Amino acid sequence: MMAAYVKQDGVAVAQRHAPFGLLKELERPGDVVRDLGPNWFASVMGTGIVATAGADLPVYVPGLRVFATVVWALAAAALIALTAAWAVPWIRYPDLGRAHTADPVMAQFWGAPAMALMTVGTGTLVLGHFALLYGVPTWGFAMMWLALAAAITARTARQHLPFALTWWSFTFPVGTCVTGTIALAARSHAEALRGATVLLYGFLVAVWLVVAVRSAYGSATGRLFRPTAPAVARP
Repeated sequence: MMAAYVKQDGVAVAQRHAPFGLLKELERPGDVVRDLGPNWFASVMGTGIVATAGADLPVYVPGLRVFATVVWALAAAALIALTAAWAVPWIRYPDLGRAHTADPVMAQFWGAPAMALMTVGTGTLVLGHFALLYGVPTWGFAMMWLALAAAITARTARQHLPFALTWWSFTFPVGTCVTGTIALAARSHAEALRGATVLLYGFLVAVWLVVAVRSAYGSATGRLFRPTAPAVARP
């Protein structure tokens, strides 16, 4: 560990950084997890969907199955690491963790953990082998996160989250849970999961209707066409 000294209020303060410039933008390496929020799970979503899409590609590409499996393993490892790391700020910095639940921007990412779980779980069914042993627990965790995300989002919307086109991003996590549950039900032949797909699809349609109606109303009144940032003076 290397230390650099900077002056703050006339006093030399040591700033410790890892060698080779790693984490040089942070005061301390421990700050890596300080502000870790649900938005980081979007990286698992993006990685996992690359693996799942590669496995379902309707054409044969040499080496694609191996590539998709490696990417799926990377997504699974990232999911485990992020889940473990995310517990740290809630334990060491509980005020920051609670602040994420009230942040109107961060609230839009509370579906990301559920979507990440379902993406990795679906990849497990497609690419992994005695896959149901992993897929079913993953589905359970995904449903827990979906319920938590829905509750936090609803509370934030009631308090200080005005409608905007970003609300459309809420439909995708729910849709991923629906498609993941459909895949799990098809492979497990479990009647309970078949019933869950119907309930989740009904929830997806309800969310879509709310956002679609609000979008139509906002378009009709012209509110959605107003600039969201200060207007720039034209020459």
